[in-house]
Amino acid sequence: MDAVSHEGQQAGIRPVDPSQVSTPGGAVAIQIRLMAIAAAARFHGVELERNDLRCPTDEIPSPAALTDWLRSSGLWAKAVNLPWKPLTGLDLTAPVVLLLTDGSAVLLVANDKKRGLVWIRHSRLAPADPPVALDETQMSRIWSGQAILMRAKRTAASEDAPFSLAWVAELVWMERHAMRDVGLASIVLSILTVLPALMVMTVIDQVVTHQSLSTLVLISLLIGTAMLSETLLGYARRQLILVVGARVDAKLNLHVFQRLLRLPLDYFEHNQAGYIWSMTGLQITKIREFLTGKLLTTMLDLVTLIVLLPILFFLQPVLSWMVLLCAGLIAGIIVAFMKPMSRRVKRFIDAETAKSSVMVETLHGIRTVKSLALEPQQKDRWDARAAEATQAKVAAGRLANLPQMIINPIEGFMQRGVLLVGAYIALTDPGTVAVGGLVAFMMLSARVAQPLASLAKLMEDIGEVRTATALAASVLNQRPESADPAAGIRPRFQGAISFRKVAYSYPNATAPALDQISFGIAPGTVLGVVGRSGSGKSTVTRLLQGISRDYKGIVSIDGIDLRDINLAHLRRNLGVVLQENFLFRGTISDNILAGRPGLTLSDAVRAARLAGAAEFIERLPNGYETMIEEGSPNLSGGQRQRLAIARALVHDPRILILDEATSALDPESEALVNANLAQMARGRTMVIVSHRLSSLTDCDAILVLDQGRVLDVGPHSELITRCPTYQQLWHQQNRHMLTAQQGV
Repeated sequence: MDAVSHEGQQAGIRPVDPSQVSTPGGAVAIQIRLMAIAAAARFHGVELERNDLRCPTDEIPSPAALTDWLRSSGLWAKAVNLPWKPLTGLDLTAPVVLLLTDGSAVLLVANDKKRGLVWIRHSRLAPADPPVALDETQMSRIWSGQAILMRAKRTAASEDAPFSLAWVAELVWMERHAMRDVGLASIVLSILTVLPALMVMTVIDQVVTHQSLSTLVLISLLIGTAMLSETLLGYARRQLILVVGARVDAKLNLHVFQRLLRLPLDYFEHNQAGYIWSMTGLQITKIREFLTGKLLTTMLDLVTLIVLLPILFFLQPVLSWMVLLCAGLIAGIIVAFMKPMSRRVKRFIDAETAKSSVMVETLHGIRTVKSLALEPQQKDRWDARAAEATQAKVAAGRLANLPQMIINPIEGFMQRGVLLVGAYIALTDPGTVAVGGLVAFMMLSARVAQPLASLAKLMEDIGEVRTATALAASVLNQRPESADPAAGIRPRFQGAISFRKVAYSYPNATAPALDQISFGIAPGTVLGVVGRSGSGKSTVTRLLQGISRDYKGIVSIDGIDLRDINLAHLRRNLGVVLQENFLFRGTISDNILAGRPGLTLSDAVRAARLAGAAEFIERLPNGYETMIEEGSPNLSGGQRQRLAIARALVHDPRILILDEATSALDPESEALVNANLAQMARGRTMVIVSHRLSSLTDCDAILVLDQGRVLDVGPHSELITRCPTYQQLWHQQNRHMLTAQQGV
């Protein structure tokens, strides 16, 4: 131990009593665990944000939660269970986080396999303090055996690769170890399928001919053993196929949903939900069924084919060539019909897409359909789309029926014609084919014909899957909202906002939405934004949220260019309330908390009171546990809006954006929200877009826009005297007050 101590001191490391690294439980232990993870991530140049960790503040983060936290921040991470010897033999190019039994964590910074020692650094130690050297016995008292490995991503992640058939094939290839076991089981099963045919041949040619009872008993035992083995191996293979299919299915669905979430809002605004669902959900279903069904089954059948063909040629070469020739003809017919069939299938998919769009649009807007009595019109639209889809399906089915009609007699010849030819050979040349050999050949050729036909049919299926993949790729390969979701800095916001010569135009627009606008506000400012319809008010808030990032000029928060800030971090620090807000199916408390980790019911109550929602929530029979159904039919528009405001306030954002948030409120609710605006604005910057100027009179400043340009910025008292556009808007909205004053 002295020698180790001497060498450790030479390296700046000294052993310390393990009691020095013991940590208290509870909140302190949780904090120490997070500090250790953050320190290891900082080694790789990544600063972690506590709000990104999906775990309540009073709960010890699990290894899974910690790895998700690291991955969402742009690192590769994996939680592992390490025995002592592998721990001492790790190649430490970076610190490894060791999770302790009390809920805290330490950093493994050095190890010595020969001496059986590891050196750990505690996050509570100062940088100048040397690490602590511990042996296996000392570590076993404090270490849970779990570790978090992390590193910077070396290459672009596979999920960022373009969606294609090659990408899907790579997904399947990732299951190659399980597929290897399936292949081995298939080879053994194929060999076992040969035994019954050979046994039948032996029974006919040997047992029956020579009246050998002992041979019959032996063959019976062999057949019984083969049947039992085939049953067990078949069960194991089906289980493996089920697992492989389920894993590929899960990965495919997770990947597709993740890609959809990464698409920019503009894409969803310009494409119908039914179209997106048809291009992704329906096509992915086809791809999944092909990968885990037809493709896998055909590949396994090919294994059988490889095993059986040599035996067929051994039994009767002439008949074997006939079987192969028939299979080749079937393949040629299918190939000839592939291109025209692909065009018919594409037409059918387009018709189904249009039909799905009508269905999704109708369900989404069912309130409008019912209130305006639009059922007949929607039914006519559905009938037309359904008729088109039916016609396309019939056309594709008719074309598919033609090659099947040609193939059927060939398949019949493979099964019955070969028997006749074999019988003819046996009659003309008795020494060539024995009766038992002919029966065995027919039994095995039936097993060979099906894989050959399936292989030919697979070529047609591949054409359909290529079409489905191309359609899904047309959506999934759209440019994502952020090339790297983990990229960008994560500053602590104070709330200063600045626009400098910002210009932005919507696609296909003839005039710019914003035309070289410049303005700035200090932290804690309440800014009102007014202007006529189309003046660019909502565009300002879209740019602040990072929804549109292809603008010219500079939009900054606290002097940091918005495009340099991590997009998820930006939005987590914003509170946004729109004119129309969506509430999820679930309880009121779930909707207010909106899945934000670490927040409790008390946070929901506080936000509801601030938004003026507590008074109606507390009158409900179940209070905050009241269920909100899909479309929130049990809430009024004003109640939904106040819940949306509470949801925006619950995480105490540094910047709060209200984009026509009070326009759907009744006068009483609006007055309640406006009365709480001063309290809402305490400690944060607020941007309030409203067409009701009376609700903005108490703002610190009001930004007046017109046709994408800034006309003026200032408080209400100044704008009412110097800004003609603001004066006009004010007089239009308060004409009744002016008339009353003049009457007096």
